[in-house]
Amino acid sequence: MTVDPNAATRGFPEPARRGPHPARYLVPALVGGAVAVGLGVYGKAHDPAGTAFDLAGFSSTGAVKAWLASAAMFFALVQLVSALMLYGKLPGPVWSAALHRWSGRAAFLIAVPVAVHCLYALGYQTYETRVMWHSVLGCFFFGAFSAKMLLLRWERLPGWLLPIVGGLVFAVLTVIWLTSALWFFRTFGVTT
Repeated sequence: MTVDPNAATRGFPEPARRGPHPARYLVPALVGGAVAVGLGVYGKAHDPAGTAFDLAGFSSTGAVKAWLASAAMFFALVQLVSALMLYGKLPGPVWSAALHRWSGRAAFLIAVPVAVHCLYALGYQTYETRVMWHSVLGCFFFGAFSAKMLLLRWERLPGWLLPIVGGLVFAVLTVIWLTSALWFFRTFGVTT
């Protein structure tokens, strides 16, 4: 439908402009849900191997996981601060957008080996409340992250959508860190 730019001046009302149909947001939600469920099914169906990787200089794979998760959490905090700069809630340098993008990439790349260790070495477990929440939210995190990445590529998003999804991803990562790395450090000490 073409809009006559002179319609309002001739006494005819301009046709209502329609935004994107809300159903288009189902695609990222469905992809995110599929990622989360797929990870959970894999983690539950596969027999845990006990170890996925080990890095020289660390006393255990648990220590590696805790320190990598802490590094991912650090970059997630940088993401939060840089997002506040981008939305004008905090003053920031002109390179805030680049800081936001690169800290997000770093957080994700550091979180991947942690997830691989969790899924491959430990599997999806529910033997105690902390572990159950860690398993559920770990799968949910990667699903929500996938949905956020798909949403970033779409134009004409409502201004509130990315902050909500980004905030959800950050909140979930925080709880994952609390139920794993912080628990590890409190239980075994801050060691490498």
